[in-house]
Amino acid sequence: MTDYTKYLTSQVSLGKMNRREFMGRAAAFGITLAVAGTMFDTAAKAQEPKRGGNLKLGLEGAAATDSKDPAKALSQFMFVVNRNWGDMLVESEPLTGQPVPALAESWEPSADASTWTFTIRKGVKFHDGKELTVDDVIKTLQRHTDEKSESGALGVMKSIKEIKADGDKLVLVLSEGNADLPLLLTDYHLVIQPNGGLDDPNAMIGTGPFKVTSFEAGVRATFERNKDDWRQDRGYVDTVEMIAMNDATARIAALSSGQVHYINRVDPKTVDLLKRAPTVEILSTSGRGHYVFIMHCNTAPFDNNDLRLALKYAMDRETMLEKVLGGYGKVGNDFPINETYALFPEGIEQRAYDPDKAAFHYKKSGHSGSVLLRTSDVAFPGAVDAAVLYQESAKKAGIEIEVKREPGDGYWSNVWNVQPFSTSYWGGRPTQDQMYSTAYLSKADWNDTRFLREDFDKMVLQARSELDEAKRKEMYRAMAMMVRDEGGLILPMFNDFVNAASKQVKGYVHDIGNDMSNGFVATRVWLDA
Repeated sequence: MTDYTKYLTSQVSLGKMNRREFMGRAAAFGITLAVAGTMFDTAAKAQEPKRGGNLKLGLEGAAATDSKDPAKALSQFMFVVNRNWGDMLVESEPLTGQPVPALAESWEPSADASTWTFTIRKGVKFHDGKELTVDDVIKTLQRHTDEKSESGALGVMKSIKEIKADGDKLVLVLSEGNADLPLLLTDYHLVIQPNGGLDDPNAMIGTGPFKVTSFEAGVRATFERNKDDWRQDRGYVDTVEMIAMNDATARIAALSSGQVHYINRVDPKTVDLLKRAPTVEILSTSGRGHYVFIMHCNTAPFDNNDLRLALKYAMDRETMLEKVLGGYGKVGNDFPINETYALFPEGIEQRAYDPDKAAFHYKKSGHSGSVLLRTSDVAFPGAVDAAVLYQESAKKAGIEIEVKREPGDGYWSNVWNVQPFSTSYWGGRPTQDQMYSTAYLSKADWNDTRFLREDFDKMVLQARSELDEAKRKEMYRAMAMMVRDEGGLILPMFNDFVNAASKQVKGYVHDIGNDMSNGFVATRVWLDA
């Protein structure tokens, strides 16, 4: 069964798709009516979601420096925390990535897509009993446009020049047309808060399916079901307990022994071992996530493009994919976009391991001595092993890489986006524009390669407002080539999201948007005792 048919049948079993819609989508996918009918009947008879129980998650990615403010969310742990208690205006469909209504129940663009009008859902209550208003939405979005907020969505919000109300509707006026705007508003930092979070951005009060009952940064978070939730298709368990488990061995032991129901960041090398456990199920999802080695283009010695090219050619991507990911992923090409994105730039030559080219550019750079690479187990599963493999492949080009293993706690505040050469990961974004705006625009807070190019910035803006898809695709190709050949990004592989769960966990939705069912794992699953 393909990912698409799994998605269709899951929608039927969850009561979200009727027979007519299912048959139509199945036929469009090339499934015969007879087979589609059998699939529908089987899915319709599948177990209905059960309510109740205490869901326990053992997750990597927590740190003592984690902020309660959704604007400052950095880690995988906080990604899920904020999904539990908060909602955005728009969500994305798990399989296609297309925008679907959330707190905005509909939207309408102007002819040139420069002005968008959103109808805000009525009858929605915050956890403190206050009813959601368009003013709460306006102030939330305005807060994320303020550089002092340190919002991870700042790069996205900068394109909005006016945020206002038209009666009980939200109106966003852009500096230029943008057909992708609804998808940009799915950014997980843009959690709608009472009064925009201006009173207390750390209150963790939202409109989500769960209320926060306790939170200790870097340790755990607990939740209880929001009995006044405006949606009935989520929040099936009574309580959720999220336990910080940055050690991979500890996560596996906790799942195998039944201490937790779900773990993230399963090292592909341990998949076969976990598969032997009769109570465990491997959950692997393809998507836009990618593992990276990032160089600061404005910091010596990485301000020399020949050295950057030398380091790119010195990486054996195929070996890394096989030994680090166990085949659970695809080789990357030093730009952050893969074929899951609309308008993917096809036909760009795949960069391959080439010690001779690496040696050529290394000599041309004039650099001598070792290059310091910082890494940690929390950067991505197998990051330390990947760094050692890289060290070995670079030696054949005469390049000495010194690998420094950093502690996991504090890695995201002390190393990532601070030190000039380190390992990291990105979960991807809904659109090419958002990926580039978040991490490659010169003024983006999360420009972790210090890629500072005015011509690139202009191209991002031009592509954003270009409504001719053919022209836009050409611009995205040019941007990809610029990042690939002149940027500080080394992207050896796009990873599958490999997680694992107890077979008691039902209803898991494979979502291309991001890891852990796009962060919605706790809100979408239920427990079968």
